[in-house]
Amino acid sequence: MSTIVASSSSTKRRVPAAQPLALVTALGLALFGAGPARADLRLCNQTGSKVGISLGYRDPQGWVTEGWWDLAPKACETLLKGALAARFYYVFAVDYTRGGEWSGRSLMCTRDSEYTIRGTEDCLARGYDRNGFFEVDTGEQKSWTIQLTDPNRADTPSKP
Repeated sequence: MSTIVASSSSTKRRVPAAQPLALVTALGLALFGAGPARADLRLCNQTGSKVGISLGYRDPQGWVTEGWWDLAPKACETLLKGALAARFYYVFAVDYTRGGEWSGRSLMCTRDSEYTIRGTEDCLARGYDRNGFFEVDTGEQKSWTIQLTDPNRADTPSKP
């Protein structure tokens, strides 16, 4: 079972809701490095803003969402350590600096402060918020990096 790890350089927390961004780009890149092979799920903030990250995924016990990681501009964070166990992961991110969010159609439970929530059903009835997460298809790779970019950025990264 994979676990969520937040390093000392980031803190899980959330600020009040932001206005949606008009256009969002989130690209997954398989990790190819010069050093030893590592298998992780990473997220890189390619924007000039501080962002808050929430992650949803399915583990052997079912659906789980976890958050918040505060990620500085141009920084990366390992969200899951080890070989990826699933093909699909889900992300909801908030732009703390300029407002807006990266979201999608997959509804999952969240809350304003640090959290781990089991299940995606009856979020509001259970006292949680409900947000739309965007789907990340890792293509069953064992390592993956998600890139959050500015909506008006012309040069978006591509898969190597």
